[in-house]
Amino acid sequence: MAQGVFITGTDTGVGKTLIAGGLAACYRKGGVRVGVMKPVESGCRRLEDGLHPDDAIFLKKMAASDDALDDIVPYRLEQPLTPSVATALAGVTIELEVINRSYRRIAGRNDLVLVEGAGGLLAPIFQHLTGVDLIRRLGIPLIIVARNALGTINHTLLTADLARRSGLDVLGIIINQCSPFPDLSAETNPGIIAEMSGLPLLGVMPYLPTAVREDPSLLAEVVSREVRMELLGFGQ
Repeated sequence: MAQGVFITGTDTGVGKTLIAGGLAACYRKGGVRVGVMKPVESGCRRLEDGLHPDDAIFLKKMAASDDALDDIVPYRLEQPLTPSVATALAGVTIELEVINRSYRRIAGRNDLVLVEGAGGLLAPIFQHLTGVDLIRRLGIPLIIVARNALGTINHTLLTADLARRSGLDVLGIIINQCSPFPDLSAETNPGIIAEMSGLPLLGVMPYLPTAVREDPSLLAEVVSREVRMELLGFGQ
């Protein structure tokens, strides 16, 4: 059975998909058979052939995965809302066991599975189920992705504290520059977060232009340079 790691964020829009895809591309380039998942994706575009899960398709591309898209993203939701609200509007019931079965199928075909969550750890997936419940069900460690901007220290430390109190295994933190115009805090955030969280700072990702984001080889190159892959150890 493959190893697995969950990618969570301190908030929505912090770059979880980019980081998960970049890690996938980096491992793939290194010869690791890597599977990917986005178990619940909201905000999917409705096209003639159904709901189009952009994030899951991006991850599949970065991993060069031939796993079934229905396993990579078991639940697709149209409304760009937290999943529990989007499921209520769509009349969809989310079952953790359905996600777990998809994860096991992907894990059976790969060396490593990267699972991207929806929003942060307490974002409700379905009714009272949250990202914490999903991570516990899958039984895998996690990486926290944080935005490198003013306010991220509080968000990141709260996420790390919740993960610890929930009994989750945190591998470390990746700080991502989401804006091409960093504010003054970007210089000091990484050091303060590393010191106060006591967790490994796995890397600080720069802002990337679209051309780099969309090219698996270029993205893998940046990740291999900016992320301390040796601290993760999967397939290395």
